[in-house]
Parts: sequence; C-alpha cells; structure tokens
Amino acid sequence: MQYVNVSLPWMPDRHAMIPQLVERQLKTEQEAALRYDSKTPLPRYLHIASNLTNRWGHQRSYRLQVFSFSGDHLPESQAEERAMSWARYKVAITKHKDSEQTSSSLYSQNNIWTPAVDFSQYIEDNESIVDQDLVAWVTTGFLHIPHAEDIPNTVTVGNGGGVLLRPHNYFDEDPSIYSADAVYFSPGSEDSCDTNRMACLAKETCSPVLEPYTYHGFDGVMKFDEWS
Repeated sequence: MQYVNVSLPWMPDRHAMIPQLVERQLKTEQEAALRYDSKTPLPRYLHIASNLTNRWGHQRSYRLQVFSFSGDHLPESQAEERAMSWARYKVAITKHKDSEQTSSSLYSQNNIWTPAVDFSQYIEDNESIVDQDLVAWVTTGFLHIPHAEDIPNTVTVGNGGGVLLRPHNYFDEDPSIYSADAVYFSPGSEDSCDTNRMACLAKETCSPVLEPYTYHGFDGVMKFDEWS
C-alpha cells in the first residue's frame, strides 16, 4: 500500500492523500527474503501467484498472511548466529530443491559455529523464483515472560503464533456454498438422537460407558494459605 496525491472530484482545487494498492513482483530469492530488521515493512498482501486465471481474469494465487513475529534476532556479528540464520527473515521465498529440505538441523547444536545447515546459503545463490516450484519459509513466534498469574496454569488466551495460507482469486466463488446443509439445534434438542449422534452413544452397540463428568476445582491439589 502507498499513498498517492489525488484531487477531490467535488473540489478539484483540493487534494488528498489516498491509499492505493500497488502490485510489485518479486523475481529473485534475495528480493523475496524479507528481513525482520528491514525498514521496508512486510507487504500487507503477499501472494504466491500462478499464470493461470480464474473466471474473472484474476491470477489464481494463495495469500501468505503472517500474524505473529518472533523477537529481535541475534546479531549477525556473533559466530553462533549462523546456526539460526533462518531467524533473520520474517518470510523468505526460495526455489524448491531436494537438497534444501529444512531450515536447520538437529546436529547444529553439536557445533553451532559450523552448523550442518546454514539457511542463509539458500538465498545467497539468488535464483529466479518466476514460474518455479516455490517454498515459503516463515518465522513466527511470541515472547512469554513468566509471571505470577502462570500459577497454577498458564493462560493461553492472547498467546499464539502462526501463519495462514489462504486462497485468493483461486476459485471462481466461495467454495463453501457447495458444502452440506447446516444442522440447526433448537433449545431443548441437545439430547435428541435425530440431531446429535453424540447424545446416543450409550445406545450404540459396543459403545463405551463413560462416567459423568465432575469438577471439584483445585481441592486437594494446592492450598495457597499454606504457603509461607
């Protein structure tokens, strides 16, 4: 996204900065290696596209949507950084090779100064990624600092990391319209075998007999008033 200065149709003598979607193709591995410390932010819309088009004439593609990032990376001046050079990049797109299967290796921990796999070498040759089978290497994560509220269990709400690979113009329309019809539950029908097969497990042949679920909190597990 970038801002462009345009005149207002209803006031031609006035101008305004309007956000505009700008398409840019990344053609080499080094162009598609998006570093975590770069002043250029990660593109809001990062697509892996093909030359095939859908019914509407748009390129069929997948959108790579990263919604969490790891923390600051170890300075590259440190000798042991080579063992974790994959963390230099938020996203890196490389040409698929049978010899480049993983971004790291279990054996790197035995000699981090001369790692078995140095991910940065995947990008050094700067091969073309146009009309090639591609691999997307994504670094995600979050930082958790232990605190008192982790006792007796760590709350996971708000903690998470990952990436979404979403179809973008890949289909001609929303494919979910072809899914099976929904099942409607009305209040009081939870125990009906017609709409909820799980309510009838006890009636099935050879079905297990499950004890009723009970919950007694932390009784007998931990007593905070006994702490000194």
